[in-house]
Amino acid sequence: MRTWFITGGTPGGFGQAYADAALETGDRVVLTARRPDQLREWARPHGDRVLLLPLDVTDAVQVRHAVAAAEQRFGGIDVLLNNAGRGWYGSIEGMAEDAVRRTFELNFFALLSVTRAVLPGMRERRSGWVLNMSSVAGLRNATGFGYYSAAKHAVEAVTAALREEVAPLGIRVLAIEPGAFRTHAYAGFADEPLTETVPAYRRMLDDVRSAMIDQDGKQPGDPLRGARAVIAAMAEDAPPHRLVLGSAAYDVVTSTLREAMADIARFEAASRAADFPPGT
Repeated sequence: MRTWFITGGTPGGFGQAYADAALETGDRVVLTARRPDQLREWARPHGDRVLLLPLDVTDAVQVRHAVAAAEQRFGGIDVLLNNAGRGWYGSIEGMAEDAVRRTFELNFFALLSVTRAVLPGMRERRSGWVLNMSSVAGLRNATGFGYYSAAKHAVEAVTAALREEVAPLGIRVLAIEPGAFRTHAYAGFADEPLTETVPAYRRMLDDVRSAMIDQDGKQPGDPLRGARAVIAAMAEDAPPHRLVLGSAAYDVVTSTLREAMADIARFEAASRAADFPPGT
């Protein structure tokens, strides 16, 4: 029986779906959220296999307290799922400075804070999983969400580096890249006014916002099926380094990588010409 520590336990979101999938397999779950009272009714049937904790992942003190509470209750954390995060739309030129920093604070620096708090226990036991919820946007830019994409690119890079560092310690690391899933992730955009400061980008951002609002509740991805796919991948003898979730996401990611390879190969001669001549 493993113990999961899951951030971002918003009702109807990916965090709750992972908790359901983990509980299906007989595991225990520590589910954290800013407002855990919203999860009480969901947790009740699972008894002492579920621990709900309040957590703002951007508060380092709360992070340390939540991890300590989870370890005290269940004796250790076997699987960390860094799921908390969200995106704000805006242009690279015109997005407000505080929104840019908030985007990175939640989607990148908070992930590091939770990971660094959980790793000592995993190192001591020489076992564990770190699952980082990235996004298709971490592999292919999402227009209008450039800073969110940048934060998820950073998650991809730190996940790859962490994987190499902790592999000798018995800890495995997986990046998860979902596409559009039927969570409440798009629900708030209808209530968020467009605040772009540069008029040249307003039409583009208005189109992006409208598309998100129109797709809310119609996203093709099933969060529970996605969570089950991750758990199945973890059980493989040779688990993947990354797992793309969703058919459209798979198509977008594979085409992006093919385009990148073709673009790089097109200028192979220029790349190689940058070296000193052989023998010098």
